[in-house]
Amino acid sequence: MEAEPPLYPVAGAAGPQGDEDRLGVPDGPEAPLDELVGAYPNYNEEEEERRYYRRKRLGVLKNVLAASAGGTLTYGVYLGLLQMQLILHYDETYREVKYGNMGLPDIDSKMLMGINVTPIAALLYTPVLIRFFGTKWMMFLAVGIYALFVSTNYWERYYTLVPSAVALGMAIVPLWASMGNYITSFPVVRDRGWPAGNPGCRKWHLAEVGLGRAFSPLWSRMAQKYYEYSHYKEQDEQGPHRRPPRGSHAPYLLVFQAIFYSFFHLSFACAQLPMIYFLNHYLYDLNHTLYNVQSCGTNSQGILSGFNKTVLRTLPRSRNLIVVESVLMAVAFLAMLLVLGFCGAAYRPTEEIDLRSVGWGNIFQLPFKHVRDFRLRHLVPFFIYSGFEVLFACTGLALGYGVCSVGLERLAYLLVAYSLGASAASVLGLLGLWLPRPVPLVAGAGLHLLLTLSLFFWAPAPRVLQHSWILYVAAALWGVGSALNKTGLSALLGILYEDKERQDFIFTIYHWWQALAIFAVYLGSSLPMKAKLAVLLVTLVAAAASYLWMEQKLRRGVVPRQPRIPRPQHKVRGYRYLEEDNSDESDVESERGGGGGGGGGRGDGVEEEALPAGPRVGPEPACPYEQALERDRSEER
Repeated sequence: MEAEPPLYPVAGAAGPQGDEDRLGVPDGPEAPLDELVGAYPNYNEEEEERRYYRRKRLGVLKNVLAASAGGTLTYGVYLGLLQMQLILHYDETYREVKYGNMGLPDIDSKMLMGINVTPIAALLYTPVLIRFFGTKWMMFLAVGIYALFVSTNYWERYYTLVPSAVALGMAIVPLWASMGNYITSFPVVRDRGWPAGNPGCRKWHLAEVGLGRAFSPLWSRMAQKYYEYSHYKEQDEQGPHRRPPRGSHAPYLLVFQAIFYSFFHLSFACAQLPMIYFLNHYLYDLNHTLYNVQSCGTNSQGILSGFNKTVLRTLPRSRNLIVVESVLMAVAFLAMLLVLGFCGAAYRPTEEIDLRSVGWGNIFQLPFKHVRDFRLRHLVPFFIYSGFEVLFACTGLALGYGVCSVGLERLAYLLVAYSLGASAASVLGLLGLWLPRPVPLVAGAGLHLLLTLSLFFWAPAPRVLQHSWILYVAAALWGVGSALNKTGLSALLGILYEDKERQDFIFTIYHWWQALAIFAVYLGSSLPMKAKLAVLLVTLVAAAASYLWMEQKLRRGVVPRQPRIPRPQHKVRGYRYLEEDNSDESDVESERGGGGGGGGGRGDGVEEEALPAGPRVGPEPACPYEQALERDRSEER
């Protein structure tokens, strides 16, 4: 009687095909090691490489969309809540019935002061926070502070609103500096691309890709990274340590900036949803609110002089307010989850260590040292104007011209027109792909110049709706100019400053000047409209002239003087030293052969010379698989 075959094949025993499995590889102790760790018979290296980098590119797009959606939701919730809160607190009846003698106007003034004054100190701590927490975690922390501000409105008291407003003011510049840094740039790829030549290395790499933790880390800082994932074959031919050509990532940078600002400008429309679907049902019409208003537009003084102190026809129930605030809180929490769950890491772990290992004193000083770069000095007027024009759209144009003449109930629709115009016009930033670089910025400045001159001579009559279409057209056109300004300025900074060691400093300086401009608008809110328009006009002309002067200098070949970035200094060793080359070296140092001592950053105004392409000299560095085997052997010894 024959013995029944075992239910499971015994390891090392001959199967139904003798000593070979179904792939033709000998089984058991006689099987050669090379066959076990080698490539699969049907393995197509080129196809797997193509699929791998396609997943990388899709991951970069996912990061850009997630960061854009997170920023849109965050800013939309913040603006919507602040607008609804200020309108409710402005009404005399609401203050007396709900809060009695608590001094709500004083609390609101201190809250606005905390939001507008605190960012003045942001230049001192923003680079340190970004380097300490990392770009992605700084974004997440700042979005969480915005959510904290929303949550304090459940219990409106001095000790809840004012501290949360101060915390929000501290988070404004770090949020937008880290988000601009995240969208714009990336670190140079330091891995060796797709492993080739050693079947063991290929199998190790495929296993790590399958586990979602490939040796090349997650998508790091988006625009140039997408370029590298799209041109990986060229990089393999040029060598692993060759820098990509300067400006090669510019097309992707323009596309990503257009995507980001198309989303971001929609936040102004999202902020009007509580107004349209909730608060407008409680407002008086324009005949009541504008009864004592005598002049609008260029003849107006301050903000809504003569506006009625009671704007609410009936008071909203507390339960309805709690429902609206709960919806806003849920959206803020969704923005946090988007940043946390869908935004990939901005740097490799090794690069995070490198960036903060230049010394905290150097990180603190470098934003100030970048002032020696003439390009930044020439762009400062544009940074200031960028803050002026956004505040003018929300206060001067929307309130001084819009609400003053057509009533508070149409404020939301004016800002929606501005938002949709800016969002649609953000796509015009792609004109930089075909036109000279100054065209989008100068075109936006020219459009704003025409609108400012027109508004200088226009004073709409109060309580007259015949000219309301002019207001909507003006708001939409102002949004077009804002979109060209924002996309052009952010893309220009990403093109001028490609180095990963500088981008957080550059965007910190940009948004810090914007915050100073917003603070100046806050201080000058009581000025006549003609004075506001004059300041806006002078700043705009100075910004355009200064920018064109900078472009002229660059065309003449004037070399910018940049501060040297110190070389990272590490005190410990760990997993990050597995590679044969020194991961602490910057790209300039590796191209120069590691010379230069402790000051191995970029010199003042010195552009790097790329090493000539050619075959690699010396033994090929070991792949992770071989390194792991070597570590095991050393441990056994």
